[in-house]
Amino acid sequence: MSNSAKTAFDVRPLSGALGAEVHGVRLEEVTDEEFAELRRLLLEYLVIFIPGQDGWSPESRIAFGRRFGELEVHPYLPHLDGHPEIQIIDSEQDGKIPIWHTDMTYTANPPVGSILQIVRGPGRGGDTMWSNQYLAYEALSAPLRDMLDGLTAIHAIKIPGLESRAEHPVVRVHPETGRRALFVNRAHTSHIAQLSRNESDALLQHLTEFATAPEFTCRYQWSPGDVAIWDNRVTQHYAVDDYARRRTGYRLVVLGDDPTGNQPRWDHFEPRPGERYVPTRMTAKEPY
Repeated sequence: MSNSAKTAFDVRPLSGALGAEVHGVRLEEVTDEEFAELRRLLLEYLVIFIPGQDGWSPESRIAFGRRFGELEVHPYLPHLDGHPEIQIIDSEQDGKIPIWHTDMTYTANPPVGSILQIVRGPGRGGDTMWSNQYLAYEALSAPLRDMLDGLTAIHAIKIPGLESRAEHPVVRVHPETGRRALFVNRAHTSHIAQLSRNESDALLQHLTEFATAPEFTCRYQWSPGDVAIWDNRVTQHYAVDDYARRRTGYRLVVLGDDPTGNQPRWDHFEPRPGERYVPTRMTAKEPY
């Protein structure tokens, strides 16, 4: 049970790493005290789930999201008619992303977080997993943490209609908690800027596998009407693709992030004249 006497939420942690279900709240009519408690729980658990929010109106949904910050109008995802902030996530319209990732790290200011409601489920399967990047960083050895604290990574995407590139610290500091978290992911991190490409590949292979180890994760089994709110700054997530029937949801994305960490301790790596490298692993590869 939450310690807040004003809200009296029933809080049920889902794993030892992150995630909690929050019962006893209607998002349609959240009070200021309840919203403050939800924000506190989000910082504590990194992803919170509010079951049974059927009938949540578009207007109330947008008003709730704006309490966290400015909402994104996505450049290519479909949206609810008349409400461009409400993105439609549809498994039959490129709505499956079965790879561990942090949303939109290829932009200079990735989202602070997201609010997703599943409105239609496949009946079986279609769970989502999250991973705690605080714990991933803290579980690394001290010498490796020390090196990572002085590195930056290039994040990139290049698909029809969308091309973007950004540089972020490999280890970021959460602006509200002050804790350090690993900030690389398999989907969008191209390479570590201060290392040769072979060195970068090897290190990213280790980090992206280590960061999503089972002991850092939770897994949520959706029911239609359930809502998830997660902190995109210190989590990764993975949509499990183990279903065939259609799965749809509505998502709000909160903008305003500015990833910060230590200043890089080394210059960008520069290949020797005439040196050539053929990328072999990461999906977001691009030349230096």
